[in-house]
Amino acid sequence: MSLVRKHRSPLLGLGLSLSLFAGGASSLFASGAHAENVRAHYRVSLIGLPIGAADATSSIDEKHYRVDLSVKLTGVASLISNLRMALASTGAIEGGAPTPMTYATTASNSRETRTLRMALASGTVRQVQYSPFWEEDKDPDHVPLTDAHRRGILDPLSAFLMPVPENANPVGPSACRAHVPVYDGYTRFDVSLRFVEVKEVKEKGYSGPVTVCAARYFPIAGHKTTAKGTQFMAQNEQMDVWLAPVSRTHVVVPYRVSLMTQVGAIVVEASELRVTP
Repeated sequence: MSLVRKHRSPLLGLGLSLSLFAGGASSLFASGAHAENVRAHYRVSLIGLPIGAADATSSIDEKHYRVDLSVKLTGVASLISNLRMALASTGAIEGGAPTPMTYATTASNSRETRTLRMALASGTVRQVQYSPFWEEDKDPDHVPLTDAHRRGILDPLSAFLMPVPENANPVGPSACRAHVPVYDGYTRFDVSLRFVEVKEVKEKGYSGPVTVCAARYFPIAGHKTTAKGTQFMAQNEQMDVWLAPVSRTHVVVPYRVSLMTQVGAIVVEASELRVTP
């Protein structure tokens, strides 16, 4: 299977989107002109076995934001594939909500490197560049993407910055956003979160309550209706996200993401969370 097909799979796309998107936010946006910088290190495991690591950083002020994520396989998994991914997103804060301007991804292994660059304005995709060139699937089972699917969307990293009203509690139901429209350059899908409960956790850099949200994945376009992976994820009810609030702000960041896959349960969990001005 080629690297680009792996990168486009709903499993990988959803896993990244949840682990970041979940990480997303709330009213992002600390009062005042200074930026809040969040750094997080995550361990990735499959059926309890360590398979990877991810590092996320974000900088947010009242007008702009930037989010970066790097992912790599580790341990035994790295002997099978040395897949590495880097993602970056920038945008503006308009009306208390993220408005993406740029999004870029690079995925590489020992055989190939694939890059994607996307430019956006007012929630609409203006241009997408692929290297090597990629052409949309013409298979009859493929749900074609239209211009409408590229409007009113968030890229996978901007999707993490989900506004929560300033007068709402960042711990509890307000942290779970019901509808997030996402376009990753290949597929268009929605992610929804539903409040489940509040838990107490303790980890390096953070100790306190987290909001547990059940998550669902809804494919919209760019996928094959007959693809087993897409069908599995669309019916999957074993996905959840734990969101931790950032002190003195209305921002929540992902603490833990878990989802059942066709090969077992994947868990992405923070081993360190730190916030600095």
